[in-house]
Amino acid sequence: MNIGLFFGSFNPIHTGHLIIANTVVQCDDIDQVWFIISPQNPFKKSGNLLNEIDRLRMVEAAIEDNFDLRASDVEFRMPKPSYTADTLAYLTDKHPTHKFKVIVGQDNLKNFSRWKNHEVILNQHGLIVYPRPGASPSGLTELPTVSVIEAPLLDISATFIRSSIAGNKSIRYLVPDPVIELIQARKYYQ
Repeated sequence: MNIGLFFGSFNPIHTGHLIIANTVVQCDDIDQVWFIISPQNPFKKSGNLLNEIDRLRMVEAAIEDNFDLRASDVEFRMPKPSYTADTLAYLTDKHPTHKFKVIVGQDNLKNFSRWKNHEVILNQHGLIVYPRPGASPSGLTELPTVSVIEAPLLDISATFIRSSIAGNKSIRYLVPDPVIELIQARKYYQ
C-alpha cells in the first residue's frame, strides 16, 4: 500500500489540512493518507500546544467518515522532539509492505536541508509537495522522488483559529463540526 504521511501538530486540525489530505489521496499512486500527530516539532516552540491525546481526538473526529484517511499516534511513543526520518524508519520497519511518502507544503522546502537525514527521506521515500501562498520555487521539485500536486492555495492558520476561540468568535467553516463540538465540550484553547 502507498501511504502519504501528513506530519503536523494539528493544533487544531482544520479544513485546510483536510482539503490537502483529500487532494493527496486522490493521486493515482496514494492509497491512504495518515495524519501523524507530532507531540513536538523540532522547529517550533511547544508553548501553546494542546495535549497530544486531545489533538489526536480532534483528528479522529475530523476524519471519522473517510476511510482513506487515518490518524496516527506513532510519535507519542518516540523520543521528543520528533524527527520525520526517525518516524519513517520506524514505520518502514513496522509495515514492510507499505511505501511511505512525506506530504509537505512548498514553503517547507526552503528549510528541508536542515531536516534530520533529509537525503534519506528524499532517496528512500520521497515527497509529495502541495502549493502554499508566497512560497519560493525550489530545485527540489525537479528531483524524481518529489511529486508536486495541484491543490488549492490555502492559508488557514491554526493560530488564527486558536485566537478566535480565545476571543469567543466563531470558527465555523474553519474546522469540521465534530471538531468544533470537541473544542466546545472540552473548552480547548479558552
